[in-house]
Parts: sequence; structure tokens; C-alpha cells
Amino acid sequence: MVNDASLPANMDTLVMERNVQGWQGVFRTNPAFHLVLAFFVGIVAGLGAVAFRRLIGLMHNAFFFGQISSSFDDLQHSAASFWGLGVVLVPVLGGLVVVWLVRTFAPEAKGHGVPEVMDAIYYGSGVIRPVVVLVKALASSISIGSGGSVGREGPIIQIGAAFGSSLAQWLRLQEWQRLGLIAAGAGAGIAATFNTPVGGILFAIELMLVEVSARTLVPVMIATGTAAFVSRLFLGDYPSFIISQHIINRTMHQSAGAYAAYVLLGLLAGGAGLLFTSSLYWTEARFERWIKNPYARHAAGMLGVGLVIYFMITFTGHYYVEGVGYATVQDILDGVITQPGFLLLLLLLKILTFSVTLGSGGSGGVFSPSLYVGAVLGGLYAVIANHLLPGIGISMTIAAALGMAGMVAASTGAAVTGAVMIFEMTSDYHIIIPLIIVASLAFGVRRLITRETIYTRKLIRRGHFIPEARHSNLYLMRPAGEFMETPLIRVKGNRTLADIAVLLHRGREIPHILVLEGTQPRAVLTAPRVRELLRHRQTSTPIENFASEDWFSVPVDCQIYDLVARFRATHQECALLCRIDPPLHHEDVIAIVTIEDVLAYTSLPMRLLRPHAAQ
Repeated sequence: MVNDASLPANMDTLVMERNVQGWQGVFRTNPAFHLVLAFFVGIVAGLGAVAFRRLIGLMHNAFFFGQISSSFDDLQHSAASFWGLGVVLVPVLGGLVVVWLVRTFAPEAKGHGVPEVMDAIYYGSGVIRPVVVLVKALASSISIGSGGSVGREGPIIQIGAAFGSSLAQWLRLQEWQRLGLIAAGAGAGIAATFNTPVGGILFAIELMLVEVSARTLVPVMIATGTAAFVSRLFLGDYPSFIISQHIINRTMHQSAGAYAAYVLLGLLAGGAGLLFTSSLYWTEARFERWIKNPYARHAAGMLGVGLVIYFMITFTGHYYVEGVGYATVQDILDGVITQPGFLLLLLLLKILTFSVTLGSGGSGGVFSPSLYVGAVLGGLYAVIANHLLPGIGISMTIAAALGMAGMVAASTGAAVTGAVMIFEMTSDYHIIIPLIIVASLAFGVRRLITRETIYTRKLIRRGHFIPEARHSNLYLMRPAGEFMETPLIRVKGNRTLADIAVLLHRGREIPHILVLEGTQPRAVLTAPRVRELLRHRQTSTPIENFASEDWFSVPVDCQIYDLVARFRATHQECALLCRIDPPLHHEDVIAIVTIEDVLAYTSLPMRLLRPHAAQ
């Protein structure tokens, strides 16, 4: 028997801590409770989507009309503001508030949100600060409501993901559970925003989940289904865009010529996706270079947006490119806008205002602008195709819907998500095959030119590579040489980058460079370094001045596991894959492999290759 005197003085504290660990341990070890958590994440994501849409309406009415009301129909064009010419300053005022919120409380709330979630998953152990939920909601609603040309889905994704992360942190869940709840929150946000539960699941699978298995996929399914149900309770069970039944019936009978035309549309959507992505990051780089003060930078950008929307309301009767732009998308689906010149103007102005809004420091999503550009592109394509080939019979509505799927696939890399979401939005089963054609080709065009999507390019600039696929452990036992695609060229050290630039002008991919001394490999200049030097026009200096002699060699049949072990042991950045190790002649070198190559081609996290950097 134990008497009171033998018990420690802090017995109450110990008992309390043991109890806390006990009930928290239930969530860590019992799969059923993990599903319960996913259910709550779905509820919060659904309510968050509803509240965020109301908040956008509140901000829009306050900024444009001086009214306190959350009533707003995004499928209808907004009335003209009573500020008149003063509407030019409305985006500027909203932009200044956004910059203050972001800089003061949560820098992660800047931009379109999804890259920050992906960064937290792959480089932050799934930790997202709770304050991001509130700041992102406020900043993005102000950006959109005051006229910024951005979308609402990115913020809702970040809000859902942040809640999933915060809940997991509070319950001290294991990392795989935390990452799973983040993916569940992100997918639930998409499902609630667009009323597309299956699309939400696929979005989580394609972009968020680091492990695809029953234990991670079922919580995502529960969260997305719950979020969509909650959204329907408050907003109604309606598709995001309305397509009349007689248009849907026409897709049952598509000619071979129409399918051939869809192939060309897919290729064009891939090119438009590249332009869409490049314009954003080009604009962002120019603003950061030209205007150092963040307040002045965003004010200047939003002044430009204000001038554009004033121009549009004055000469066309509607703002057209402000906010999420769903009213314009619905006009194109309804066949209201058919003038090719005006459609081209809308396409260019949307890309411009979107790039300026985010590039100068705004907060909002990229998904809705990509839908807008895709719809306009598809509508424009249908008008021109029917004019040149009157018998082809391409529906402007169907082409616009296909263009939306193509733009999502090309810009975000979520090709399956784009196709399925447009199917869910239109409720047209017969559009499936054209959707597959356009989305696949658009994705292929972008992937042929670059691996970077609009989400990953931002992270790659930080040196944070996001894997394109999830592989099994067995997959990583294959020889490293099978993964390497970056070309290799061999040059003497006295050559200049101008000589390399001549080769690149012929359309070659930027290569790794092996610098020779006689017949021996001496140094290495990696493709990212070559790209950086060419961008800064340092082309007249000999290559040997930039090359690094910090490398090691491995046999060409070296397994990925062994290559990773060498990178970890040597803390070096570059390896030579050789027929003979060590190489006796430069022709023994088959390929150059960098840490970045391993990250890009094998889907391994940087924490595995650079444990010292992850600290």
C-alpha cells in the first residue's frame, strides 16, 4: 500500500499530463478518430468557404458602394460604382491594407497560397501557423473585393489546410497524420468553393498528398464530401457555371472534325498556360526590381488595375476583369460575347491585371483567373474556327469549358483535376472525351517545355523542389542513369558562355557543362548556374571562371539509394555518372547529376539529400 507521503509533490500535475497524453494518444493510434478529425476539417472548410464568399461580398460592397452588405452574386456583373473616376483609387486603398496585414501578421498570406501549403508539407513538416487562417481570409477578401483580379480558391485552400495543420498540432498527431489533414483541408476547400467533391479529392491527390493509401485517401474523401455538403446547405446545390440543357445535348453528337479541332485547342491552351505562368513571375520580378518599398510597389500595381477597370466600365459598360471574373465566364458560356477582337482584349487584359495584382504584392488565388483565361481562349477559338470552317460546328460554350480544363492542366499541373472539375461544373457526361483530349495535350505542351507549374516555380526560386510523383521504395532501387534527362556537353575551359548561347538559340535545352583539361574532366557548370549566368548576360567570361571542381564520381549503374548516400556523406552538390569509376577519360562520363536533378526526377524531399540544410 502506498501512503500519501510516498507520492511526489507534483502528483496532480503528473496525473493531468498523463491524462492529456492519454486522450491525445487516442487520436494518434485509433484510425477511426482520424476519420472523425477529417470530418471536422471538412465542416470547417465548408463553413470557411461560405464565410469567405460572404466576406468578399462585404468588402466589395463597402469599397465600391460604401454599403455594409454581404449580398453579392458572382455570376452577375457588378453595377458601376458611384465613386465615378474615384474607382481608380479603390484597388489602391485595398492594396495598402493588404500589404499592412501581410507584413504585420503573416507573410505567408501574400500571393496565391497554394505554394505556401506545398512548402509547409515538403519543407515545414506540415506546420502552418493558425494566424494564417484569419490573415489570409481578410487579405484575400480585401484584394478581391476592392477590384484585384485574383481568385478565391487559393485562400480557401490555404484556410482549410491551415486548420488541418493547427488541429493536428494541437492534438500532437504524428507527421503523416498532420500531412494527411492538410491535404484533406486543401481538397475540402476546392470542393466547397466549386461544388466539386470529386475534383477536390483529385486536387489533393495530384498536388498535396505525399502518401497515397487508404489511411490518407479516406480522410480526404470524408473531408471533401463533408465540405461540399456544408457548402450546398448554405449556397445551394448548383454548379459553379450554368450551361443550358440544349447545349449539353449537342455534345452527344460530335463529328470527327470537331475532335480534330479539340486537339488544336489543347495545344493552344498549353501555350496559353505557359504565357499565363510566365507573365505572373516576370511581372513580380520587375516590380521587385523597380520599386523596393512594398507599399509603393503594390499601390503602383493596383493603380494600374484601377485604370483598367475604369476604362472597361466607361467604354464597355462592365468591369469585366475585376475580381474573380465569373460573370464574364458565364457570359461566354451563354454566348453573349462573340466579337473576336473583344474576346482577345479580355484575354490580354485578364492576364495583365492578374499578373499585376499578384506580382505587385496582392493576395488571392490563380485557379479562377486560369478558368477565366481558358474560357475566353476557348470562346475565341470557337468563333474563329466556325468562321474559317463553317461546317465544323464547334459550340462556343463547349469550347470555353474545354479551354478552362486545358488552362488548369497547363498552369497548375493538375490535369486530371481540371478535366474532372469541369465535368462536375457542367454536369455534362458527353464532354468527358473532349476534356481528356484538351487537358492531356495542354498538360503535355507545358511539360514538354518546363517542369515548373505556376505553383512550383515560386518554390523552385527558393531552392525548394516539389516532387512531381510519389514513388515506392522499390522504384528507388533502379539505376540512377535511368532518371537523368538533362543533356550534357563537353567544352574546354577557355570557351565562353556566348559559345553555349549559340547552341541554345537552336532550341536545345539548357545543359550541364563538363569542363575539360586535355582529355580529363576537370570541373562542372550545372544547368541552373548556366541559366542564371545567361540571364545576367555574363557571356564573355571563360567558362572555367564559373565552373566548380567540387564533384565526385559514381558508376552509371549506381542505384538511387547509393547516390543519395554519397550526397549525404560528402555534402557535395554534383556527381558524375561514369562507365569507369573513377573516369580515365572524359568520354567515360555519361551524365552529370546534381542534387536538383535527383529532387526533380526521383521525387525525394530535400530534407533527405541535405540533412544539414534542413536543420
